[in-house]
Amino acid sequence: MTVRLGIVMDPIEDIHFKKDSSLAMLLAAQKRGWKIEYMELPDLYLDGGRAMAHTRDLTVHMDPENWYGFGPSQDRALGDLDVILMRKDPPVDREFLMATYILEAAEQQGALVVNPASTLRDCNEKLFATQFTDLTPPLLVSRSASRFREFYAEHGDVIMKPVDGMGG
Repeated sequence: MTVRLGIVMDPIEDIHFKKDSSLAMLLAAQKRGWKIEYMELPDLYLDGGRAMAHTRDLTVHMDPENWYGFGPSQDRALGDLDVILMRKDPPVDREFLMATYILEAAEQQGALVVNPASTLRDCNEKLFATQFTDLTPPLLVSRSASRFREFYAEHGDVIMKPVDGMGG
């Protein structure tokens, strides 16, 4: 039986071919004969409590000039997919949070969602690290510019990152 894999991600045409881990996962899944269905956040919806999406069949290629191709599109009950990868990059904004609720419904309706929707909401990748201070360098989470200046004065070379976005 063929595994039906859904992926929710940023526009595939905008990824960096050489370093995108989502593309690497898709290539591995396709090599195993899995059927891949592509979605972006606006494609997700609830219809009477049923998690749905407008999906497009996707093929991927190890070609930096032509790494993807779309096949037919369809509206699909997400619970009918075997696995859904949630690979949307930050920011964690209202649209992202709403998508996690739809994906949580998909989990309840039979799909394995990786990473689980509640975990995406509850375990912010930057704030979660504050629970492991014995494994991290000194860190500060704040909105206060004066606290950042004090932290910088104490530690010198620092890296600043937005809590809900990429970069730093």
